[in-house]
Amino acid sequence: MAVSRTPRREPVITVGLDGSPESLAAARWAAAEAERRDVGLRLLHAWPVLGPEPAEGPSDSDPSDWAKRMLDHARTEIRTRHPGLAVAGDLVEEEAPQALLQAAAESEMTVLGSQGMDPVERFFLGDVSMFVAARAERPVVLVRDATDGTGVPTTPTDEGGDVAVALKLHGPCDDLLGFAFATAAARGVPLRAVHGRGLPVNAYVPWGVDHDVAEETERAARRDMDQVLRPWREAFPAVEVVDGIGLVSPAKALIGAARTANLLVVGRRRRRRALAPRLGPVAHAALHHAHCPVAVVPHD
Repeated sequence: MAVSRTPRREPVITVGLDGSPESLAAARWAAAEAERRDVGLRLLHAWPVLGPEPAEGPSDSDPSDWAKRMLDHARTEIRTRHPGLAVAGDLVEEEAPQALLQAAAESEMTVLGSQGMDPVERFFLGDVSMFVAARAERPVVLVRDATDGTGVPTTPTDEGGDVAVALKLHGPCDDLLGFAFATAAARGVPLRAVHGRGLPVNAYVPWGVDHDVAEETERAARRDMDQVLRPWREAFPAVEVVDGIGLVSPAKALIGAARTANLLVVGRRRRRRALAPRLGPVAHAALHHAHCPVAVVPHD
């Protein structure tokens, strides 16, 4: 397998491989998604000290031998599971974050494994998947490898559940909704539009919550959601849309939806204030707490 950076012109989904169970789970998930979307799959491993292919073939002294065998193993498994899928393997002599950002710019989406570290571990150790999800110009899906209760890894499946998309209901979000509707259509599952809206201060009274204020708050949220979703319902008439409005924080609403979803879709603003974090609180909550795959979609 040659060390390369092959130009990508045909639609392709790229998955980053590093030999971990999480990255293999990501490859399996990406292969199923590529087959649904009728696009190719690119398996990519980046390592800054790759060497040239020896004339006599791989050997124990070849520093790239492990990477080549890892890619070959993953490609063989994917082709066995999806014999009609076009699968390419690339080794890139570059630091992983930069290589994956470049790959993301060339791909329909990029799929990466997520170790599901807690916030403190992420702060001190960093995480390539989070780095790419926060900076890529196209959608990035993070797939966490689950366990069966005994510590044995099991790959997440797409059986059952719906696609859930988090909506703020203010500002443009065409890229976000376009991805969510297209994904639900490709899977043939409902799309759950999730919006959390906290109650105003005047809703709280000495005896609890003023139900009239709560009902008006929910009606206003539903009107806003209907207005945002109307053109997308017309563009994707085959997709069943379920409104998921909760009088709670947006993060709580989305995490609640994650219990029955097989994919969460969250947005990330391409342009943010200078000191603002690249990922908002809802995206952070989804990436830290959801056990299903999470798609981060940049939008204006």
